[in-house]
Amino acid sequence: LTRYRDDTRLYLNGSLQFSSRDEYRYHESLVHPAMAAAANRSRVLVIGGGDGLVLRQVLKYEGVKEATLVDIDPAVTKLAREHIVLKRLNEGSLDDKRVKVVNTDAYSFLERSSDLYSVIIIDLPDPQREALTKLYSVAFYRIVERHLAKGGVAVTQATSPLFARRAYWCVETTARAAGFRTLPYHVYVPSFGDWGFVLFAKHSVDPKTLPVKVKTRFLRPGTLGDLARFPADQARVKVEPNTLDRPIILNYYEEGWKTWF
Repeated sequence: LTRYRDDTRLYLNGSLQFSSRDEYRYHESLVHPAMAAAANRSRVLVIGGGDGLVLRQVLKYEGVKEATLVDIDPAVTKLAREHIVLKRLNEGSLDDKRVKVVNTDAYSFLERSSDLYSVIIIDLPDPQREALTKLYSVAFYRIVERHLAKGGVAVTQATSPLFARRAYWCVETTARAAGFRTLPYHVYVPSFGDWGFVLFAKHSVDPKTLPVKVKTRFLRPGTLGDLARFPADQARVKVEPNTLDRPIILNYYEEGWKTWF
């Protein structure tokens, strides 16, 4: 955890997780399109997001009755609960009475559980190691589908469509291969660059019609349609879906980032 002037940053294994100066752009873009597109918001599952910043956005909705956070690292959730700076940033979200925190592997959690959720928000590290690629696989997204209630919506962060273009579109292709309809979109976050997300559901979602009914710093109703447009150098490319027995996304990811850095 670092601080320079008014900028607090969290790093895990040397990788930047957020900057307090612009994290709202990332977290609003990850959370609010899915919350707006879902039939209801009563039960929310957050996979990853142990810093509590996704939960801070989720808990803005009065309709949320229960939010479960599944993060493998108890050190992160402990820090988010106890460190004065992080607790101020996440507004004490992990201690909200509606929140249940589970420190375990997300894949195993979903395999064991039979619970249904209105919204599932996946805020995991990039698929930069083979152990992480299973959480971006057809098999994993099919497990996610089993846990979505009727009218439910899932969303995942999906790396940069500029720096790792083929890896980004692999996430979207993989969700479609799992039987979902997808809404790919992206946003500029100064600390990370242009960053991508994929919303997926069993029903079609028109970003131009999604309302933003909670207080935000970045998103407005008209913004959502803009985020779903990609320039030519980030537009869809043909890629293979990522599977457990062939984790092709790792190759796409490494190829993309090595080109830039």
